[in-house]
Amino acid sequence: MAIQLDKVYDPQKVESRWYEYWLEKRYFHANNQSEKKPYVIVIPPPNVTGILTMGHVLNNTLQDILVRHARMNGYETLWLPGTDHAGIATQNVVEKELRKDGKTRYDFKRDDFVNIVWDWANKHKSIILTQLQKIGCSCDWDRERFTFDEGLSNAVRHVFVHLYKKGLIYRGRRIINWCPVSQTALSDEEVIHRETKGHLWFFRYPLERGKGHLTVATTRPETMLGDTAVAVNPEDKRFAKLIGKNVVLPIMNRVIPVVADDFVDMKFGTGAVKVTPAHDPNDFEIGERHKLEKINVMNPDGTMNAAAGPMVEGKDRFEARKLVVAEMERLGYLEKIEDYTHSVGYSERAGVMIEPFLSDQWFVRMKPLAEPAIKVVDEGKIRFHPGRWVKTYDHWMNNVRDWCISRQLWWGHRIPVFYCSDCDWMDALIEDVDTCPKCGGSVRQDADVLDTWFSSWLWPFSTMGWPEKSDDLKTFFPTDALVTAPDIIFFWVARMIMAGLEFMDDIPFKDVYFTGIIRDIKGRKMSKSLGNSPDPLVLVEKYGADALRYGVMLIAPQGQDILFSDERLEVGRNFMNKVWNASRFILMNIDDDSILEQDFVPEKNTLTLADEWILIRLKKTIGKVDKSLKRFRFDEVARIIYDFVWSDYCDWYIELIKDRLYKKSAEEKQTALSVAIYVLKNILKILHPYAPFITEEIYQHLKSASEPDIIVSDWPKIKYRSSDPHAEETFEIVQKMITALRTARSEMNIPPSTQLNLIVRGNDDQLPLKLIQNESLAEYVKNLVKVADIRIAQDGERPHPASTIIVHGTEFFIPLEGLIDVKAEKQRLEKEINRLKGLLKSISAKLTNQNFLEKAPRNVIAKEQEKETFIREQLIKLETNLLALE
Repeated sequence: MAIQLDKVYDPQKVESRWYEYWLEKRYFHANNQSEKKPYVIVIPPPNVTGILTMGHVLNNTLQDILVRHARMNGYETLWLPGTDHAGIATQNVVEKELRKDGKTRYDFKRDDFVNIVWDWANKHKSIILTQLQKIGCSCDWDRERFTFDEGLSNAVRHVFVHLYKKGLIYRGRRIINWCPVSQTALSDEEVIHRETKGHLWFFRYPLERGKGHLTVATTRPETMLGDTAVAVNPEDKRFAKLIGKNVVLPIMNRVIPVVADDFVDMKFGTGAVKVTPAHDPNDFEIGERHKLEKINVMNPDGTMNAAAGPMVEGKDRFEARKLVVAEMERLGYLEKIEDYTHSVGYSERAGVMIEPFLSDQWFVRMKPLAEPAIKVVDEGKIRFHPGRWVKTYDHWMNNVRDWCISRQLWWGHRIPVFYCSDCDWMDALIEDVDTCPKCGGSVRQDADVLDTWFSSWLWPFSTMGWPEKSDDLKTFFPTDALVTAPDIIFFWVARMIMAGLEFMDDIPFKDVYFTGIIRDIKGRKMSKSLGNSPDPLVLVEKYGADALRYGVMLIAPQGQDILFSDERLEVGRNFMNKVWNASRFILMNIDDDSILEQDFVPEKNTLTLADEWILIRLKKTIGKVDKSLKRFRFDEVARIIYDFVWSDYCDWYIELIKDRLYKKSAEEKQTALSVAIYVLKNILKILHPYAPFITEEIYQHLKSASEPDIIVSDWPKIKYRSSDPHAEETFEIVQKMITALRTARSEMNIPPSTQLNLIVRGNDDQLPLKLIQNESLAEYVKNLVKVADIRIAQDGERPHPASTIIVHGTEFFIPLEGLIDVKAEKQRLEKEINRLKGLLKSISAKLTNQNFLEKAPRNVIAKEQEKETFIREQLIKLETNLLALE
C-alpha cells in the first residue's frame, strides 16, 4: 500500500523541508557550460529599505512561474537574484533612525556614516532574501548580487568614464528638482505630481518711468524676490508698448526689464508673467534666451538666503510666502487672490514639495541613447505585455530630457571625477588617483554620488561580470523576460534598454511583462511607507506559500490593478486543500504499489467513456495552459487549472470512478486507478510552477523510483487520441443529464438519501435516449443522481405528478408521488417558462432588427435563429409539463 498523505495539509511541515532539499540538490544553480538552451531572468532588485510588500510577492511569483516552467521544459534556467542599495531611500531611512537619537549624518565622518548604512543594508538584505525563499523563489543564490558590491561598482565606473569620454556626460548649471529634506537633486521620474489646491496671487509691479504698473500672477510669491524680468507674449497687443521698458520689483526695489517671449501663455493670469530664472525651469529657459541674471534666493534646506533680503532671510519658504504677501498688501501692490488648483511636484521618497533649484549637477545626454532604444521596441525586437505600454514608452522616449545623475548624498556610488587643487586639471577615471597627473598636486574626488538608477540600468549585464567577458555573460546574455511594475518603465526599463544597446550592442531582454499595481481594498497602492502591505511571512504562516501564490495569481489579470485583501487568499488555500484531498483519496485506494512503477500508456488499456473524456480534457487543458503562458496570461492559467482540477477531475471523474474502485473487478479498478494517477501526476506538473511545495510533496508519493523530482521533471506533452472522435461530446451530454437531474431533485427538496425512479421519453434518433439505454452510461446516472431504476416510457406515457427535465429534446420524468410538494414544482416550471420567454423576446427582437440583419455575419444570424427554434421547442414542452401538474 502506498505511503499515505496526512489527513490535513500542513504547509509548515512541508515547505521549508522541500526548499532545503532543492537547495541541497542545487536545482536552482545554472551551469554556464551547459549544452541546453538558456532561459534567463534577472530579478528586479528590491530596495534594502525594509520588508517585501505584496507587490514583491506578485512580481516574484510571476518570475518563479516562468523559471519553473522553463526548467521543466528542458532549459538551462538562471534566475539571478539581488538587491538594490537604493541611495536616497536607504539614506533617508537611516537618517530617520538617527534623528530618534537626536543625531544627523553630519555628526559622523562620511566613511563612518556609510558604514552605518552598510550595517542597515546587510541586515535588511538578509530579511528580504529569507522572504523570497519562503515564498518559493527558485533563484540561483550562488549568483546573488548587490548594486553596491565591488563588481557592480566597477561596472558603474566603466560606464561613467565611457559616457564622459564620449561627451554624453556633462556638468551643467541647470534648474533641477530639489528635495529640501534629503537636500539632494531628484530626477524628473523621482517626482510625483499631485493636484493641489492653492492660490493665484496677483501682484502689481510699478513702471520705472511714469505712472502705471504691470500685474503678474504667481502661485509662489516667495520666489518673486528672485525675479529678474517680466515676460509677455510678443503677439499680445495689450503689452506691445511696454516691451523693452522696465518695471520696479517691489520689496527688493530692483529694476527689471519687460521682455517678449513666445513661451508666455496669453490666457494665463493677466498675460504677463514674472520671470525667476533660478527657481523655475521655464523661467530658466526664458532667462537663457534673454541673458537674464539668475538670482538664487533659497538655501538647500528650503529656507531663504541673504539674496532674498533681510525681511525673510533664514525663514522657511512657506513662512516667507506669508511675509511677502503681507508686505505686498501693505505696499498696495496686492491686487487680488484667487483659488487655484494646479499640479505640484513632490519628492517620491521624502513626501515633501520639491523646489525647482538652480544648481551645478551632472547630466547624461539622453537623446543619442534613446533613438536606438525606441527602434528595438517599435520593431518588436522587445515585446511589451500588455502592448499598450509601447505607446507610453514611445511618448516618453521621444520627449526624453537629459538625466540628472548626481545626488548630494553620502550613500551611493561616488562620482569618479577628480579635480586638482593646484591647477585646472579634472578628469573621469576608473581608478582612484592621489596626485595630479598634470602638476603633481593634491587631488580631490567629486563629493556627490550617482543616482541609484545609474547602477540599476546596468543590472542585466553588470550582474554577469561585465566589463569582463565572463562565461556567464557569453551564455546568459541577453536575458529572456523582465517582470516589473509599470511605474518604473522610465526609471528602469527604458534605461536598461538604452544601456544594453550602448554597452552590449544588444537588447537586454526579449519580453517585458508589466504587472498591475497591487492595492488595498480602499484602492491605495500597497507600500512600506503607507504601512498597508502585510508582511508576506505572516501570510505564509497563516495560509501557506502555495495558497498565497495561487490566491494572488487568480486575481492578477494582465496589466490591471489588483484589489487585495486577506480573504482573497482563502480561495488559494481551499484549492490547495482540494488538491491534497483528491490526491489523498487516490493514494488510499492503491493496494499494490507496483501500479506506481508502471508506465501507463492510455492506448494500451480498455478505457471507459469517462476515462477517455478525462484524458481528452487533460490534453486540452495542457494545451490551454501552454498557450496562455506563452501570452503571459498568468491569471488565465490559474483559472484553467483550477476549473479542470475542481470540476473535471474532482467533481466528475473521481466521483464516477468510485463505483469501479469499490464494486467492480480488479482489472476495472486497476484501469480506473491508472488513469486517475496518470491524470493527477500531470495535474501536479502543470500546477507546480504556481504551487511548488504541495506539488512536490504529493508527487513524491506518486512517482516511480526512476522518475525525477517534479521540479526537474518533464513538462507534460500529451499525445493521446481517443478511439471515439465523439467521446467528449457524448460525455458532455451525459453531464448535462446528470446536472439537470441533480438540479431538479435539489429544487424539489428530495432528501439526498432517497433513491429515485426515472422514466425517459424521446425519439429514437435523440442522443440522450440512446445513451441512457447504454448500461455503463446509465450507471453514471444511477450513481451520481441516486436513481434506483431507469425505464423507457411507453407510448405517450407521462407520470403524474412528475418533475420534468428536457435534455437535447429528450424528456426525463421523475415521478413525484409521495416525494415532493407539487405546488413548488409548478412554481419552478413557471419560473423557467418566464425565463425562456424573456430570452425568446430578446432573440426575436434581434431577428426583426433590420440593422442587425444587415451588419451581423451570416453564422451569427444562423446561430440566433437556431436558438429561437430551440427555445420555442423547450417552451412547448415545459408548458405541457406545467399543464400536467394542473
